[in-house]
Amino acid sequence: MIQKKIAMEHDKKIALVAHDNKKSDLLEWAKFNCDLLAHHEVYATGTTGEILERVLGFRIHHLQSGPLGGDQQIGAKIVDNEIDFLIFFWDPLEPMPHDPDVKALLRMAVVWNIPIACNRASADFMISSPLMDGEYDRLVPDYSEYRKRPLSLGENLETALKGSEDSGEKKSF
Repeated sequence: MIQKKIAMEHDKKIALVAHDNKKSDLLEWAKFNCDLLAHHEVYATGTTGEILERVLGFRIHHLQSGPLGGDQQIGAKIVDNEIDFLIFFWDPLEPMPHDPDVKALLRMAVVWNIPIACNRASADFMISSPLMDGEYDRLVPDYSEYRKRPLSLGENLETALKGSEDSGEKKSF
């Protein structure tokens, strides 16, 4: 598949997300890295954003709580190139009622090739990388061919569409 470049600017757009049992870890990490985070544009879900803004002393873009759609909001921002990377401290030992949303968010991060840190060690490596303070071109598959692929609608849907074409009806699906 052909690759295309998506430029990340000097100041990155960073999403910070933490499950309840990991909020204190993320807060401690963010406080330690406050000076590094301050010149970037930071997004956060729910109460994580409120707490971070109060403690760090700079503006955080607030999104909904994860289970109320915040994870999906971040995923949409990744697709729209409004998030450059994701720091997501999730708890592998706790069941998540919104697990499909979490999987969808992580999937979007992989599909759009943004860096992901899921624990403090990976977040430390990411935030201290020399790539953080410069422009960076990330490679993403060119999905235009995927979008143009012929669709296989299945027999039932094709029959329904053919029937509506024959009768002149317009059906919405």
